[in-house]
Amino acid sequence: MTALNDILLRQIGRLGTLSISEFMTQCLYHPDHGYYTQAKPLGRDGDFVTAPEISQMFGEMIGLCLAQNWLDQGAPDPFCLAELGPGSGQLMEDILRATQSVPGFHQAAQLHLCEVNPHLKTQQAERLATHDPQWINSTTDLPALPLFLIANEFLDCLPINQFIATKTGWDEQVVGNQDGQLCFGRRPAGAVKSELPQDAPEGTILELCPAANAVVQDIASVIVRHGGCALVVDYGGSGGGDTLQALRGHEKVDPLSTPGQADLTAHVNFAALQESIRTADICGPVPQGAFLERLGITTRAQALAQKMSGEKLENHIAAHHRLTHPDEMGELFKVMAILPTGGPTPAGF
Repeated sequence: MTALNDILLRQIGRLGTLSISEFMTQCLYHPDHGYYTQAKPLGRDGDFVTAPEISQMFGEMIGLCLAQNWLDQGAPDPFCLAELGPGSGQLMEDILRATQSVPGFHQAAQLHLCEVNPHLKTQQAERLATHDPQWINSTTDLPALPLFLIANEFLDCLPINQFIATKTGWDEQVVGNQDGQLCFGRRPAGAVKSELPQDAPEGTILELCPAANAVVQDIASVIVRHGGCALVVDYGGSGGGDTLQALRGHEKVDPLSTPGQADLTAHVNFAALQESIRTADICGPVPQGAFLERLGITTRAQALAQKMSGEKLENHIAAHHRLTHPDEMGELFKVMAILPTGGPTPAGF
């Protein structure tokens, strides 16, 4: 049992069942007991490891992609260099190191970080102090400037709703209380049924993430007006199936077992994101492995390997494999770019 578990049970007792979205929001963002507001989740001592913690090469490739597109769009000065969910600050540190030789890039950049975790903000402040980072609470706070943005494993933690096709229509999956324990249940889907296909086979599960659509719409709105390029990197595909999962200590656990103490995520529906963006141009999504290979990650890996030996070299080779191989992150993770209409295609696509 966790403190949040008892809070949720009392809330269900007063107000009734919770949608999956409401449950995820409480588990991840509760001001006192939410996973992202209290935990230190990243790294080998945390609950999961993201690409920037696997190898510096990931951030270097991302940085060079953004910098090249900045040059291709006329090197606007000033511009907003932004990251959503920057974690420990490792990715942005690697981006900035890789781009320090790009003439004018650092001088023109205004660094904005979207972060809610106070522990991680402290790490980011220490790691990125020389670049004068500014923090924002959401994508609605992005400045009215050309925007060059990275969102790596950000959208997968935004709350989803789940719907299940039955013989008589659609039900919504919910979280309820059974004998003092959190449990999954169902209720009629309600007004949202009009957004769901009417001929889906019985047992079909669909997940909707309005929050993710809103985030990319905010980003696209800035880019259409002011220019820029946003890279969205996450795991997912075209939607369908039950993808809700919980991670604790690098292991999958029951999403209901330790609310507030495990990371809850779901696959990103890239097809839905594309449909939600009407005014900007979209590139991709393409598999992460192919994207990184086109940017030259293997050449970079070979250059770094020349100064390595023994266990360090073995870890380096394993990191390259993990980032790019189809059986690791190379195929499951996708990369999508958001651009102004007619904007130059980013390297890697």
